[in-house]
Amino acid sequence: MTNPALLDPRTARLLPWIVAIAFFMQTLDGTILNTALPAMAGDLNEDPLRMQSVVIAYMLTVALLIPASGWIADRFGTRRIFFGAIALFSLGSLLCALSESLSMLIGARVIQGLGGALMMPVGRLVVLRAYPRSELVRIMSFITLPGLLGPLIGPSLGGWLVEVASWHWIFLINLPVGLLGCWAALRHMPDLRGPERSRFDTAGFLLFGAAMLLITVALEGLGELHLPIMRVVLLLLGGMACLAAYWLRAGRIEHPLFSPALFHTRSFAVGIIGNLFARLGSGALPFLTPLLLQLAMGYSPAQAGMSLIPLALAAMAAKPLAKPLIERLGYRNILTSNTLLLGALIASLALVDAQTSTLQLIIQLSLIGACNSLQFTAMNTVTLIDLDNRDASSGNSLLSVVVQLAMGLGVASAAALLSGFSREFGDTSHVLEAFQATYLCVGLLSMLAAAIFLQLDTNDGRSGRNIEVSADE
Repeated sequence: MTNPALLDPRTARLLPWIVAIAFFMQTLDGTILNTALPAMAGDLNEDPLRMQSVVIAYMLTVALLIPASGWIADRFGTRRIFFGAIALFSLGSLLCALSESLSMLIGARVIQGLGGALMMPVGRLVVLRAYPRSELVRIMSFITLPGLLGPLIGPSLGGWLVEVASWHWIFLINLPVGLLGCWAALRHMPDLRGPERSRFDTAGFLLFGAAMLLITVALEGLGELHLPIMRVVLLLLGGMACLAAYWLRAGRIEHPLFSPALFHTRSFAVGIIGNLFARLGSGALPFLTPLLLQLAMGYSPAQAGMSLIPLALAAMAAKPLAKPLIERLGYRNILTSNTLLLGALIASLALVDAQTSTLQLIIQLSLIGACNSLQFTAMNTVTLIDLDNRDASSGNSLLSVVVQLAMGLGVASAAALLSGFSREFGDTSHVLEAFQATYLCVGLLSMLAAAIFLQLDTNDGRSGRNIEVSADE
């Protein structure tokens, strides 16, 4: 491991900027796309209600590759991998802009996801190894700040670009930033490697990846793919069989991808399972809401993007409130009550129709943003806070996978519900009713996660440990 003192002063100053710019590229891309989906669908001759695969392909690729990111960086060096990650992300962006069909666009999003899965984990790893522990809080706070700006400007920028230019520019704007990032990585990124070569759990990685892929495709089969029920059931059973095989294997080998022993810590087990189900609604929201505003309420892309700004602003404003509320009320009380409230607020979007005032919509989205912010902070922290130092790295990696996977499953579930209700209600004049029914179901599903957080003990998370959780929200 490289001694922090070996970094020259110029590199020590520039390195946080390089990682922060990469983080900004990734978070901006994750939010700028949603308001452009209807315009992309029209240009590619696709149904706007069936564009979720463009979002899911990226999220699933990121989720599948995150477990291997640390091993890849240790094996090939952080400079080479970070440069390759930015280059892949930029290449994927260019291919997205050049896509002439939905299949080409999905393939390009997979390439983008390969880069995105490596950018932030490797960037955080470099910071962790290159700076003394006393500097970590300050530097990580600086790096994660752009992650809050991406959701703030992404939707409105995406809507504006669609109106004044075309949807292709939401991908093309990544290219100059990517070129700058590649140059900076080659020039200033230290080439760090792990202290020892560890053996990668290839079989576990393949089993875990196959399980996630099969389950996600099964949910897609209920939506865009319109697969027969029998095939969907077979895909789900295959996914669960792969997951069971992984779990049985992980329990008997020395260095599994994710050890089942992590789940012996109750707060971690509840946090991981709670994250998976509580994020279904939060993951569906950025996909559903721009479509609702444009397809069912006649908003322009720019208006739809601007309407989502209160959600991001409220999330930023609520961040400082999380710590004192958790210290006062405890994780169990906060997560149980906030999950119920968040699910109810998401379900309340079923009341939105053509007569809904802009003020009401702003209030609803602001409340959802504030509750989302508190939910993410509490869930992420309680998941890791009681793990010992030996398990913290593996636990954080599994948390990152679950976050990406849950958001992808949220989009897939919402799209499947929306597709089902659209067919049930019939013609396009009932598209608003399909959205309303979908919001109601997604909100109720999110509320059920409160039963998971009830399994926390009142003392869980009060061990006094101070774990820094990366703000990927």
